[in-house]
Amino acid sequence: MDRSVIQELIDKGEQIETAARALKAISHPLRLKILCVVSGEEVCVQDIVDAVGTSQSNISQHLGILRDKGVLQTRKDANRVYYRVADQRTLQLIVMMREIFCGAH
Repeated sequence: MDRSVIQELIDKGEQIETAARALKAISHPLRLKILCVVSGEEVCVQDIVDAVGTSQSNISQHLGILRDKGVLQTRKDANRVYYRVADQRTLQLIVMMREIFCGAH
């Protein structure tokens, strides 16, 4: 590998850390399902529960992990919490993964 390429990777350490955190956070099958639902739009918890088909407490636990790792952001409106992907780069990754693994074209 060329030294300049190695140095460029070293210089992008923070970006690599961000990518690693996002990949680690989305590596659970249920979280990947959640992200397939949320990708590209803002979705409330109940809609995620309905789409994924598991309990609200289970979904909330995984949404909390995704939020804490910076993958998702929230917006509260009255008694509803809406989730969306926090970073455009992460959204691009999720869209690609959704096309490949979730069958969306």
